[in-house]
Amino acid sequence: MSKKRFDDPKWAASQALTLDFNHCLAEFAGAQGLADSDLEALAPRLAAAHQALASARSEGNLAFMELPYQTAALANIRQVSKPLLEWCWEFVVLGIGGTALGAKALHQALCHPQYNRFNMARRQHRPALWVLDNIDPDYLYGMLDGLELRRTAFNVISKSGSTAETLAQFLFSYHFLKGRVGAAKARERFVVTTDPENGDLRRLAQEEGLPSLMIPPGVGERFSMLTPVGLLPAAMIGIDLEELLAGARFMDQRLQSPEYQQNPAYCLAALYYLFALKARNILVIMPYAAALTGMADWFCQLWAESLGKKLDLQGREVWTGTTPVRALGATDQHSQLQLYLEGPQDKLITFLEVGKFQNRLEIPGLFPEMEGLHYLGGHSMHELLQAEKKATAFNLTKAGRPHLTLHLPEINAFTIGQLIYLLEVTTVATATLLGVNPLDQPGVEGGKETTHGLMGRPGFEAQRREIEAAPSPMEEYRIS
Repeated sequence: MSKKRFDDPKWAASQALTLDFNHCLAEFAGAQGLADSDLEALAPRLAAAHQALASARSEGNLAFMELPYQTAALANIRQVSKPLLEWCWEFVVLGIGGTALGAKALHQALCHPQYNRFNMARRQHRPALWVLDNIDPDYLYGMLDGLELRRTAFNVISKSGSTAETLAQFLFSYHFLKGRVGAAKARERFVVTTDPENGDLRRLAQEEGLPSLMIPPGVGERFSMLTPVGLLPAAMIGIDLEELLAGARFMDQRLQSPEYQQNPAYCLAALYYLFALKARNILVIMPYAAALTGMADWFCQLWAESLGKKLDLQGREVWTGTTPVRALGATDQHSQLQLYLEGPQDKLITFLEVGKFQNRLEIPGLFPEMEGLHYLGGHSMHELLQAEKKATAFNLTKAGRPHLTLHLPEINAFTIGQLIYLLEVTTVATATLLGVNPLDQPGVEGGKETTHGLMGRPGFEAQRREIEAAPSPMEEYRIS
């Protein structure tokens, strides 16, 4: 195997993510900031959290932490993807939430913005990627209607194998495709990604002979981007899976220290936890790179579903969690920043900053007679974007609004692998400080069960009766 760039320690070190939290401290943010003593006081709890995470990992209870070291999964993904690449022009992911956001995030971060519109030659004979993450009938039909179905493959993804939205997407897509290409060819165009043993999708794959990949049993959907959930779609569009996992391994090695000063995940967890105690209950993640918008969306689900909990580990009501919000620089300087600067003191801003873009784009020095245009000449779009971020950060500081920055030297598979792993460990470490289980989602399960009851699934009659017995809306509170 030829040596890859991530095998070079010097190159890898040059691509290390960095964290700057100066502007979370009282020296910059004033009374709204933290003191060094606040972080130092939390150090013993962070050390205990480190031991707890290490124990849980060694016992196999944090399976996502081992994903960067997988090898068999990559071989299985290549085995499934190779025959598809011989004929597939369109690759469609059927999923929702954690089974969709990862593929979308990787596609957006690591592919050309117009990738799906390129011809096959420019895509290096790889398919376009479409992620159908909603059951809105107009959206679903419209997306399918625009595909070259004879050249389309579908990846049906559900950890449980019983996600109603995904199964409905599959049933409609299968019927739709069968009408165009026939039943035998329709079966050849579906790949299942699900639990290795349990669930209706696993049974379907076995009985119908559909190609399939497994989601490791201990990995929940929102932590599954580095499983076949995210990696098969990524492989289909040519993302370097080895470099992606190498970036995650690189970050894992950086996170071995129990000291928050050397461990960016623990430092982030400490900051997010301490500001939550100060009633900063809205966590804004604001990339200054359009390619990272999907990563911010993925993080919002990871954070919200992992930490928004009614009960702590002792069963006590705590109603904990902070609300993640995605903003995009410089776009949302013109839509949200006014609120962040002069609204309630309830937000903590996390910037994602990129050091080097692939394109510089010099701004031409035209119209010298117009000062409002001409001053931009001689600068670059990158320089302007950096100035926008710096100006936003400065004015937040001036207004006493704490913020921090995660810096990516550039956007590539290695840095994205680091970012994924860092945010996952940060989330679990924050859950340890909050005393909640980051791996379950009882609130979401309740909604799923009620949906099953409403749709007539056997075994969920009680849920249907419960909603039917609920008070009916009153006409006096409707306006027609």
